[in-house]
Amino acid sequence: MTIPTESTSRTTTPVRDLRRELTIFLMVTAALGVTFGIFETTFNNYLSDTFAITAEARGKLEFPRELPGFLVTLMGGALFFLTETRLGVLSALGIAAGIIGLALTGDDYARMMVFMVIWSAGNHLLMPVTSTIALSLAPPNKRAARMGQIGAVGMAATIVGATIVWAGMQYIDIGYRGTFLIAAGGAAAAAVFVGFIRPLPKRVGRRPKLVLKRRYGLFYLLNVFSGARKQIFMTFGVWVLIKVFEQPAYTIAKLWIVASALGILVQPQLGKLIDRVGERAILMANAIIIIIICLGYGFAHLLPIAHPVWVVYVCYIIDHLVFATAMARATYLDKIAEHEDDIHASLSVGVSIDHAVSMSIPALGGIAWVVYGYPWVFAGAAAIAVLDLTAAGFIRVPRGHVDGPVPTVTETMDAPP
Repeated sequence: MTIPTESTSRTTTPVRDLRRELTIFLMVTAALGVTFGIFETTFNNYLSDTFAITAEARGKLEFPRELPGFLVTLMGGALFFLTETRLGVLSALGIAAGIIGLALTGDDYARMMVFMVIWSAGNHLLMPVTSTIALSLAPPNKRAARMGQIGAVGMAATIVGATIVWAGMQYIDIGYRGTFLIAAGGAAAAAVFVGFIRPLPKRVGRRPKLVLKRRYGLFYLLNVFSGARKQIFMTFGVWVLIKVFEQPAYTIAKLWIVASALGILVQPQLGKLIDRVGERAILMANAIIIIIICLGYGFAHLLPIAHPVWVVYVCYIIDHLVFATAMARATYLDKIAEHEDDIHASLSVGVSIDHAVSMSIPALGGIAWVVYGYPWVFAGAAAIAVLDLTAAGFIRVPRGHVDGPVPTVTETMDAPP
């Protein structure tokens, strides 16, 4: 593996070392996948069943839940003295601690909010860390493909987690406490694994606290639309299934399994497609798909069919799949970055911008749900997707990057996924 320093000099590391780092990172990805597969398929049902909250209250709850995402740049900056791997350990432990707290909370709403924020802080600190490590393990001109391969491993692991929910809640009745404790175990295992990843040499002690540059303005704007689109899916897409069509947690888990199984096939191919046709085409196609999905979520009940819930099932699955296009934003940033050190910091800024939107959109969506009805929440989301489509059309990369990013590693890095 060859990693460039700030100068033109290079340091060579044997191929077997790359394979070791990649293997460990895949173990991290798998452990976190199990955690997310459990937690993401149960949290909304947990809120509904334990606290019987309304759509408006659910929307407002996203403010404290997403606040750590908004503050991730500040949190990451305060911890600038930590390498990505050590920050990854701390973040994964935060996820585990938060979920354990939720498992032991009972029906105390205030305590639930505290542990939810702890979980969220760990989760959002981990986002730019995993993206940075994944990019560092990618061969030149194949970064999106490598991220797709890693994503496929994560998808496979979420199937395991969702299967635990399905079997545990439909047949064994282990309840939310049992499933949450298993999820926390996955996060704790990820913390152990990431601790074995060697620090990234080019970044040790040099990760900047904050990067805000006009050059990355379009990347920031894309994150604005991503934040709005993400919260409509995570908050109200699932809420339609739970509140409008009265679907239990194990049904959500089954849908997650189907989406993840398809994702194992789709993500590697999507990564290759990004490398082949570029980020602009992929993100524009993603926006068009989101427009169609939003209309399906909001207006399936008007279709002349016996079971409109099946349309919503399909929307949920496709929506789950197209989340993988987020890798196109990461590789776009990688291609336009002026310095290697800008990448992690700019990804953190992107997460913060994403979550600034994420904190406000759900509250507005919850009020719109109550006042106008849930279809208009998704009509608004479709309008946002139109803006996203327009913004994606302005994506351009430097001429030297047309066929892929500037190499930061040599082809010897191309170990098997």
